[in-house]
Amino acid sequence: MKKSFAILLFITALFFSLSRAPESKASDEQYKVGIDDVLEIAIIQPEDLTATVCVAPDGSISFYYIGNIYVKGLELCEIKRLIEDELSDGYINYPVVSVFLKESKSQRFFVYGEVVKPGAYNIEGGISLLKAISMAGGFTKYASFNQVKVLRLKEDKTGYMTIKVNFKAAMAGEGKADIIIKVSDIIMVGEGIF
Repeated sequence: MKKSFAILLFITALFFSLSRAPESKASDEQYKVGIDDVLEIAIIQPEDLTATVCVAPDGSISFYYIGNIYVKGLELCEIKRLIEDELSDGYINYPVVSVFLKESKSQRFFVYGEVVKPGAYNIEGGISLLKAISMAGGFTKYASFNQVKVLRLKEDKTGYMTIKVNFKAAMAGEGKADIIIKVSDIIMVGEGIF
């Protein structure tokens, strides 16, 4: 009985991990690297060198043999090819390189005003307004539901547009009111009486 339960548990875990792996890999490969992101880069063949690097404010990283290379806005597979090309150019014959996103620090949003923990937060997957406020510890006792707004970077990046939020509707479960937070959004929670 115990043996069949253990086999069933193993098969379930294996199925779950296999069914989720392609989704995770695809999203990582399409991720565009930004400033402050942390990457793990390894030369797998012919040597075994690994480095953890942070994308500098100028959008570059520094790596063995090749020095600084500009990676901001590139996908992980593009960075892999770029490093392999640079290494092949007189340093290593037929290098095999892997590039992984160790920590995303460029994909952030900000919460300010009457929340318990104001500051910057990483976007991991789709984060709604309610979840964002929750990540910031929720409202303080001085916060107002009627004084919540989102500042969103304009497409031409010349400034911010203001999105008025009906927070009570979002809490009541109205899907359209609970907007999805985007990179660089600033959530402002004002002071007032509930």
